[in-house]
Amino acid sequence: MTDSAYALSADGLCKSFGAVKVAQDVSFRVATGDALGIIGPNGAGKTTLFNLITGTLKADSGTISLYGKDITSIDARSRCHMGVARSFQVPQPFSGLTAYENVLIAAAFGRQVSEHAARPHAAEAIDRCGLGPKSDVIAGGLTLLDRKRLELARALATGPRLLLLDEIAGGLTEAECRDLVALIREIRAAGVTIIWIEHVLHALLSVVDSVMVLDFGQLIAQGDPDMIMKNPQVAAIYLGLDTTEEAHG
Repeated sequence: MTDSAYALSADGLCKSFGAVKVAQDVSFRVATGDALGIIGPNGAGKTTLFNLITGTLKADSGTISLYGKDITSIDARSRCHMGVARSFQVPQPFSGLTAYENVLIAAAFGRQVSEHAARPHAAEAIDRCGLGPKSDVIAGGLTLLDRKRLELARALATGPRLLLLDEIAGGLTEAECRDLVALIREIRAAGVTIIWIEHVLHALLSVVDSVMVLDFGQLIAQGDPDMIMKNPQVAAIYLGLDTTEEAHG
């Protein structure tokens, strides 16, 4: 594939905080329209990688390209305007505003349009995420599921081409998780490329085309989900299994 066929290309990303290396020569590509899952233990550098992609953190070295355009030195605001959006592991709405007002702000900011022009985009995102009946509810009073839906609605309202999801299934019931997975599949079917960090593996694996594994800021493995989950190194690092002991029963 040519570089422009990839929604995102990362090459040699490195980031350290003092002596702590949170990204060590991380390189990967995501084809347009694909869904990539990212797994790894807490502290593996997953959210740091999202921060590097969105531009809220600047890499010490390495490059990031969006649809073939080098965005390494472009700020987070500009990346959002170029179609990069994300949700947060802990929902971060404007808690004193209604759900609709939260999404309206996101639509106006991400699309660089007036509040009036943003209204249909906000309404569409609210309805798409199943929040229509709760659009006038103050965000701080929403349930966890609805706050996560609001995170998605705010991200979608910006008109993303690349959507980053950070542990959006965590804390949900099985039924809530199924509803969320269905929504993510719909978003992907509409042509949005997805990169998803998740600990709820059954949810993640039901959506993604490939999986990459991070540990201590290093890319350990990447490829077909079934192959990755059978990888002994992944089992040892991520699942905490001693595969040698298991083999000897």
